[in-house]
Amino acid sequence: PKYSVRSSSLQRRALSPLLEFSLRSSHFLTHSLSLSMGSSSTFSLCSHPTVNFEFNGRKVGYGLQKSLSSSSSYCLIHISPICTSRRRKCLQLRRVIVRAASSSSTSPRRSTNTRRAYKESQAQTPALPVDRIVSFVVPAGAFVVISFVLWKLVEKVLLPKPAKTTSEENKSTQGLKWSIAAGTNLLPGFGAKIERESKLRLNDFAKELRSFSIVDMSGRNFGDEGLFFLAESLAYNQTAEEVNFAANGITADGLKAFDGILQSNIALKTLNLSGNAIGDEGAKCLCDILANNSGIQKLQLNSTGLGDEGAKAIGEMLKKNSTLRVLELNNNLIDYSGFSGLAGSLLENKTLQSLHLNGNYGGALGAAALAKGLESNKSLRELYLQGNSVGDEGVRALISGLSLRKGKLVLLDLANNSITARGAFHVAEYVKKSKSLLWLNLYMNDIKDEGAEKIAEALKENRSITNVDLGGNDIHAKGISAIAEVLKDNSVITSLELGYNPIGPEGAMSLAEVLKFHGNVKDLMLGWCQIGAKGAEYFADMLKYNSTISTLDLRANGLRDEGAICLARSLKVVNESLTTLNLGFNEIRDEGAFAIAQALKANEDVRLTSLNLASNFLTKLGQTALTDARDHVFEMTEKELAVMF
Repeated sequence: PKYSVRSSSLQRRALSPLLEFSLRSSHFLTHSLSLSMGSSSTFSLCSHPTVNFEFNGRKVGYGLQKSLSSSSSYCLIHISPICTSRRRKCLQLRRVIVRAASSSSTSPRRSTNTRRAYKESQAQTPALPVDRIVSFVVPAGAFVVISFVLWKLVEKVLLPKPAKTTSEENKSTQGLKWSIAAGTNLLPGFGAKIERESKLRLNDFAKELRSFSIVDMSGRNFGDEGLFFLAESLAYNQTAEEVNFAANGITADGLKAFDGILQSNIALKTLNLSGNAIGDEGAKCLCDILANNSGIQKLQLNSTGLGDEGAKAIGEMLKKNSTLRVLELNNNLIDYSGFSGLAGSLLENKTLQSLHLNGNYGGALGAAALAKGLESNKSLRELYLQGNSVGDEGVRALISGLSLRKGKLVLLDLANNSITARGAFHVAEYVKKSKSLLWLNLYMNDIKDEGAEKIAEALKENRSITNVDLGGNDIHAKGISAIAEVLKDNSVITSLELGYNPIGPEGAMSLAEVLKFHGNVKDLMLGWCQIGAKGAEYFADMLKYNSTISTLDLRANGLRDEGAICLARSLKVVNESLTTLNLGFNEIRDEGAFAIAQALKANEDVRLTSLNLASNFLTKLGQTALTDARDHVFEMTEKELAVMF
């Protein structure tokens, strides 16, 4: 047989796969015909045919020989072009027809019946067009896909989800890894690396616990698992005395790691667990462990979410523990009930010396409960009650209990408790009688001038208090004048905080005139007091004569360049006591900076070690002048001067 392929395409390589497919199809059909006729003779329709290609009238032939008995047969393949362009030629197989026909001559080796049967069989097997096959297959496939998708959607909506078993839930969390680095609970892909790094770091931490007496591991975020690992290093540890585990994501379950550890450790003196959400349950667990501990003297549980139940558990622990000296429970959720539990423990405890309850919710009732516990307690020396909304009534009850006790209280912190002049009266009465109190804090209350005058009267009689904090109490010039009069005869007070009071230039003048030649004040804080440039002039004149003040804080007083220039004149004079000067937030510009720089260069024996001019209006010129003055001071005195701008 003879095959001819007509096409207008010039891409012969694109025709080769189609031709090979056609030839193989012809061979397959011929083989099928031979089987259907049941003939014993074998023949091949396209064993070695000759194939001619015709491209635009030019014939290209491949030498393939035929071998088919003596009959003449042919196979015709039509390939018609669909589109032709300059860059892209597209061909589509339109129709494949395989035909076999006999020639006019007959072969003596085959009978007429055989040829007729072959022709009839060939005529009964026409080839199916490709378009008809595709038109049937594509819609059927699309129907099957759409049916499958709809079935899945219906199954997901209608069928309930099976409940997870405990084992499945455990398996789902096995891929999560804890990390001591930033970002915990990482994906399983990072698990192996993170676990290796975490173990290496924990090993380093464990070495620190065994090597150093003071170990700070705050903010490492190693969690409960890390604590279980590190706790083993504390067992029978004779080196670590102070350990800081603050802000590490430790919960109540993690504190179980200390069980059996802290009971046997007698070297550890300070344990800081602040910033960990242990709650009441964690407090109960820790108290059960510390009840028999004989080493820890300072326990810090600030910002740990403790409530009344946790405070009561701590109170029960204090009844049994005889070594704890300092207990910090600041910024928790302890109310009146918790205060009562702690007060009950003070009746029996004989060793606790410092109790920190700042930032809780004790109120007047909580203060009254503490007063009952303090009446019979002789050991407590420091009481911190800042920010508990105690009020005047709470102060009255508390002072009543403190007045009856025989113990010596050295520190009383009542800051930010809504105390007015009425409450200040009760405090003043206690100050008059106390011979042990060293530190009195009434910061951020509302005692005003009237309350300041009552405190001043008490300070005239008291000869023990060294630190007085009356900042933020709306005290004006009148109240400050009363405080200044105290300093004429009182040489005990060394630290005086009067910031955030609108004393103005008049109050500054009253205070400066007294401090020229009287008092023993070393630290004077007058930030945000509205003294202005005039007030700065009074203090500049005072510094020429005063020989005690080492720290002077004049932040945010509107001094500007005029005030800075006044202070610069006093810096030229030799002052052997002033070491720290804070002039931040005063709207000082380059002119004031130049004056201060020149004063520092002129004073060959300057004692100043810290000068703060931060948050002013200095340009590069003013900063350069101050830097040169700093370098000059170092060259002349070989002493470092820290300048901040």
